[in-house]
Amino acid sequence: MNGAGNAFILIDARGAPAPLAPAPDAVLALAESHAFDQLLALEADEGADARLRVWNRDGGEVGACGNGTRAAAWLMFQESGADRLALASAGGPMAARRRSDGGAEVDLGPARLDWREIPLARQMDTVRLDYGVDLPGGGRLEGPGAVSMGNPHAVFFVDDPDALPLHEIGPRIEHDRLFPERVNAGFAAVLGPDLIRLKVWERGAGLTQACGTGAAAALVAACRQGRIGRQAVIRADGGDLPVRWSADGHVHLAGPVVLEGAVKLPSGFGG
Repeated sequence: MNGAGNAFILIDARGAPAPLAPAPDAVLALAESHAFDQLLALEADEGADARLRVWNRDGGEVGACGNGTRAAAWLMFQESGADRLALASAGGPMAARRRSDGGAEVDLGPARLDWREIPLARQMDTVRLDYGVDLPGGGRLEGPGAVSMGNPHAVFFVDDPDALPLHEIGPRIEHDRLFPERVNAGFAAVLGPDLIRLKVWERGAGLTQACGTGAAAALVAACRQGRIGRQAVIRADGGDLPVRWSADGHVHLAGPVVLEGAVKLPSGFGG
């Protein structure tokens, strides 16, 4: 499946006798044979309609994936005919509703803004971090906004994300010691009162066509820096993602989903 080009393999393990326990080598082997950004699994959960688990293509399990949650919710809406779903995840509870156009909108929960929630290695104002990165050949990016959407994000505001050497600076930001759990690095340009252009270097996945939690973090960071209001379209390489930051602090994400086909899993996934 993909959400705005953000590619996933989704395993329906709701009937499995035990939780999945994929070995990192098994995830890496799957990544060698199939192009995807995240591996997703739906599992049974007593307190929700399902539990969503997420692994990046490097084999590391992470707390949240916005576009993956939309894709999983869309699939569950297709099979059940329900209008609303509750999903559990390592990043916290999430809710989804069926849109009138047949798509899924996901409530990703509240944006977390305290430095300890990101988390950062030391106390810092998360509206504009006292942090920057040097660009090859001169220049420097500074003052990103930091937001956790169940996973950590640092969003730099720039003139043109497409002009940046993201394959060089993305890994440096991801692995900087300021971010003890690594970080997703966003590079955003505000193009209008309700439009943001965004590229994201995802921890454990690299440069992707879209990032749902990255889109949510970009809107929140831009709003906190006075650059935009609480609702905008986030334009990723793979498509447009409507995002709104409601008055209760929750961030809502919508956008396209495509079901592409089926794959055969290699051994080593357990469950």
